[in-house]
Amino acid sequence: MRVYPSVGLQVADILLPGRSIDMPKWAVIACDQYTSQPEYWQKVKEIVGNAPSTLNLIFPEVYLGKNDEEAHIHAINQSMASFLDQGLFDSFEGLVAVERQVGASVRKGIMLALDLEKYDFNRGSQSLIRATEGTILDRLPPRIKIRKNAPLELPHILVLVDDPQKTVIEPVWDSVQNTRPLYDFDLMLGSGHIKGWKVTDADVEKNMVAALEKLSDPGTFQKKYRVGPEKSVLLYAVGDGNHSLATAKSVWEMNKGRLGMDHPSRYALVELENLHDPSLVFEPIHRVLTGTNSEAILAGMHSFYGARLKIETIDSFDKMVDKVRHHTGFSQCFGMLTPGGFLIAEVLQPDSNLPVGTLQAFLDKWLQTASTVAIDYVHGDDVLIDLSSKPGNVGFYLPAMSKDELFRTVILDGALPRKTFSMGEAHEKRFYLEARKIA
Repeated sequence: MRVYPSVGLQVADILLPGRSIDMPKWAVIACDQYTSQPEYWQKVKEIVGNAPSTLNLIFPEVYLGKNDEEAHIHAINQSMASFLDQGLFDSFEGLVAVERQVGASVRKGIMLALDLEKYDFNRGSQSLIRATEGTILDRLPPRIKIRKNAPLELPHILVLVDDPQKTVIEPVWDSVQNTRPLYDFDLMLGSGHIKGWKVTDADVEKNMVAALEKLSDPGTFQKKYRVGPEKSVLLYAVGDGNHSLATAKSVWEMNKGRLGMDHPSRYALVELENLHDPSLVFEPIHRVLTGTNSEAILAGMHSFYGARLKIETIDSFDKMVDKVRHHTGFSQCFGMLTPGGFLIAEVLQPDSNLPVGTLQAFLDKWLQTASTVAIDYVHGDDVLIDLSSKPGNVGFYLPAMSKDELFRTVILDGALPRKTFSMGEAHEKRFYLEARKIA
């Protein structure tokens, strides 16, 4: 392992399944996807069967809160140990250049490890690595239970650098295009194709670190974001998997006094991507409430927003979407979907800079008094329409935010409201593939 403290980076010992493993069965999508669609995960189980798979090493959140949760966590840790004992992995020290293709879109990334000592997920932090959205603390305990006894980590974390000149990731990717890939296969259930290459060229690694050091130069940082020296450098912004990285941080803080500062769990394996990759699209994350009705929610909204709230009935989903996406002015709006139709909620003089923050402020307060109502965060119009059409459900449609202001917003305002954006839709999320020893 090689460590570059100036940019909080470790070139890790990466584990990949041996060539005898059926890779399309090995790789499964991030555990926090399809949380309202158990049928998706049932299909995954049917595809995997008894084959070695990362499905045995993760806890899909669709199953959280079930009676067998503790047994499931114990089985995960046992499977990790068993896979290691069976010698299913090959290991090498280096980077992995990753290419993910979904349709015509091709996304590039680099697998490496980041220093958790340089990460703080609390709002307003000034760390080199920062969360882009609020962390939901009650989502951490099940993940902590898994990681604290886990010999392995398998990341679905995507971390962004703001590199418009494409000096960090793209040269690494270019350097391996004439070499044999480590893996090259189709992902299950329509999630596209993935390819990865081993990167062990010392000069390529050196140039990548130099590019990161240039991005993190305080003078360059202050000029780029139009801030003063009171703002510390933000080099890495967590795009996806914030709760997984927060889990790694929490476990490290619990254990570092006992394990020492050189322990492998000080670092977390992530995929680094460029905010300016043209294939990287920010999608909105919608909300669905279950166990309620539109009358109760509208009454709560009128009470919360008062005279600032205006409600308009819309006769189709497409018209609702068009109105939300093209809304201008000083007010904000979002859509509501009920089994009976579609509404537009417009809020005058909003307290938040983004519609998602304006809506979430209401939901957080209202849900405190609606103990039988549950909330889910969903990706994609089709899923939102399907879930909102069911009796007892109400959905909220939100506009996407521009990715160009992400870093400056986090620098100036701290983390965005939780679940503000998604990097792509559910089927485009990262799949578990590479692993790393943490014990």
